[in-house]
Amino acid sequence: MGLDLRGIKIAVIGGDRRDIYLMQDLIELGASVSAIGFSPCPELSQVRLLDRLETAIHKTQVLILPMGGTDLEGNIKTLDEDITLRLSPEIAAAIPEGVLVIIGFARDFVKEWAHKYRWKMIEIAEMDTVAVLNSIPSAEGALQLAMEKLQITIHGSNSFVLGFGRLGKTLARMLQGIGARTTIVARKRSDLSRAIEMGYRPLHCSQLHQSISVADVIFNTIPAMILDEKLLSLLNKDTLIIDIASSPGGTDFSVAKRLGIQAILTPSLPGMVAPKTSGKILAQVIPQLILREVPHEYY
Repeated sequence: MGLDLRGIKIAVIGGDRRDIYLMQDLIELGASVSAIGFSPCPELSQVRLLDRLETAIHKTQVLILPMGGTDLEGNIKTLDEDITLRLSPEIAAAIPEGVLVIIGFARDFVKEWAHKYRWKMIEIAEMDTVAVLNSIPSAEGALQLAMEKLQITIHGSNSFVLGFGRLGKTLARMLQGIGARTTIVARKRSDLSRAIEMGYRPLHCSQLHQSISVADVIFNTIPAMILDEKLLSLLNKDTLIIDIASSPGGTDFSVAKRLGIQAILTPSLPGMVAPKTSGKILAQVIPQLILREVPHEYY
């Protein structure tokens, strides 16, 4: 028996192109979908497009926020540049108790509101069913960007991957596949041992300062400040930094700019480089969560 979302009212609050494909799948499953932050287009012909956040949260059982969540001020990314969205204290207080809030990554103040107002909030960015599959378009997008920005080939380059989690493993495998000399930088001894087994050069974070000067390209996946002024000052000026960690990343971008080092923060890569694939990944997970969490009287 297939999934059935008939009777469920879902509001998609901002996002990127992958959310367009997600909404199409939600509608195919019978959900009533409204959205804010999107321009009219044929793909959203069956979606009720709204222009006020207050309307979007009214009498809705499920709120879907972007994978990147909000910024530190509560601002939410939109595809329609004419619509500005902000998850303000007033909006948070107006979200009814018991509403299912699905978000990729929630900042601390959003978690506090969820607890205070008793939302059912689920963060999905770190769920294996999302994160492992999302690592594929993220890694492909990072490589695409590196190919566009570097003056050399990735084949034969000294490529450093900071962090050896889901994304780090996928990215390292792709780099190795196209001939990069790949260095894995991690803290856990178990990760460094695995890096050796997989044919990479292992490097503990505490030793990064000893080798970072040879890097042609650095891919950072660690969501904490790691590329600070001390390390950045050791880099060759031609080194490219692609920071794929959650915003604000792990690079001191102001220092990098002052030093003349090209450093790029790349949030939401899956939605930019492979929105259809990324949307389908979300559509594999989100309907299951809705059926599990929304009371049966709604459908």
